[in-house]
Amino acid sequence: MTTESQLSLVDDLAAAVSEVATDELSRLAASTDRSGSVADGLPLAVVRAHGVADVQAAMRIASAHRVPVVPRGAGTGLAGGAVAGTGHLVVDLSAMDRILELDPVDEIAVVEPGVLTARLDAAAAEVGLRFAPDPASAAISTIGGNVATNAGGLRCVKYGVTREAVIGLDVVLADGTLVHTGRRTMKGVAGLDLTALFVGSEGTLGIVVGATVRLKPRPLVTTTASAAYASVAAAARACAEIAAARRLPSMLELIDRRCLEAIDRFAGTAYASHGDALVIAQADGPAAASEIEAIAAVLGKEATWIEQGVDEESSDRLVATRRQILPAIETEGAFFIEDICVPRSRLAEAVERISEIADRHLVRIYTIAHAGDGNLHPVIGWDPSPDDVPGVMPPAETAAGDEIFGLALELGGTTTGEHGVGRLKRGWLEPEVGAASIDVHQRIKAALDPLGILNPGVGF
Repeated sequence: MTTESQLSLVDDLAAAVSEVATDELSRLAASTDRSGSVADGLPLAVVRAHGVADVQAAMRIASAHRVPVVPRGAGTGLAGGAVAGTGHLVVDLSAMDRILELDPVDEIAVVEPGVLTARLDAAAAEVGLRFAPDPASAAISTIGGNVATNAGGLRCVKYGVTREAVIGLDVVLADGTLVHTGRRTMKGVAGLDLTALFVGSEGTLGIVVGATVRLKPRPLVTTTASAAYASVAAAARACAEIAAARRLPSMLELIDRRCLEAIDRFAGTAYASHGDALVIAQADGPAAASEIEAIAAVLGKEATWIEQGVDEESSDRLVATRRQILPAIETEGAFFIEDICVPRSRLAEAVERISEIADRHLVRIYTIAHAGDGNLHPVIGWDPSPDDVPGVMPPAETAAGDEIFGLALELGGTTTGEHGVGRLKRGWLEPEVGAASIDVHQRIKAALDPLGILNPGVGF
């Protein structure tokens, strides 16, 4: 855009929305996210939406000026899905953070997109309910971001990912039209499932400005078991055996030695002294005690150490270990979090192959897994250098990452289980879904966003 047209855009926005920022600090903040991905240049402006009308006005003006729009929440994404660069307009939804309704009888909540995940869960807890999806970033991630990426989390082995919790959405389309999808009822099959279409679409089809989500009864009993193993392969085998035994944990996490050593350095614990891998399992509900006993029996077959959390306090202490991993890794240098998912039967093979990839490329990889559903997070770490290109891994680390993505597809899995495609994995989408599927994606995109202004460069 010319300087004159930029000024015209900002003037139009200033007259139509509650708040628009053009200062360098605001634009710089919107040019990156937690993945470390950095955009080429800075966006034109940031609209800080305070309500649906602001989003509609911003989209109408963006359409008129044919300006690309990047929707953004808390900026905690891990795939570069909300990174705005030169020529982009940012629509920041973080100020739309009200819990509009919480119905304990129908077990639903109606929320704005900027509501923090943990805050919704805490509000639900006051009436004996919970928001079941539990991303590790729950304290800082927003419901809108969860919807955009179809986020998973620690409890999804039992309760499912975000898509299973969302029953209705309010979405602003590229031309400013507001549409309502889904319903508040337990059942409903009228029309196409547009709710499912928008969940996981990463802001490429519309901007989510409201969500109706299903809540679950908060379990009265939660118990936890943690077991250490002499190898990651042994830990992965134990996780697979839990599934084969038809046990249903509410959480099943695997942590490798490199992660344990990082946690020990960070928190002063001694988990790495127990073995090369740790598995944390949790069961909840009326049968939690007997379920965790059965799970512990499976875990104990090859374990070098085992501990059970018999009450909420001890369970929370064990689970806190899992939540400390990323903060611990953040203190050890630069990193990139991969996000692959493989069939549970291939989990042990996947973790062994990831270790081989790390050794071959001489890179350090911290491996975490939502082992209950085969979702692995190999975190590639390196010591930053002045020669590093912002948002780009060094060559050896990049080669290792590409091999990990290839491994996921080879094992019948996916290159992203819950973080989304974003900009960082765009090149891997067609090899995974196929050219015909990409064509369908593009036809849907053209129908809803004919000017192609919604989050360009993300996904397909």
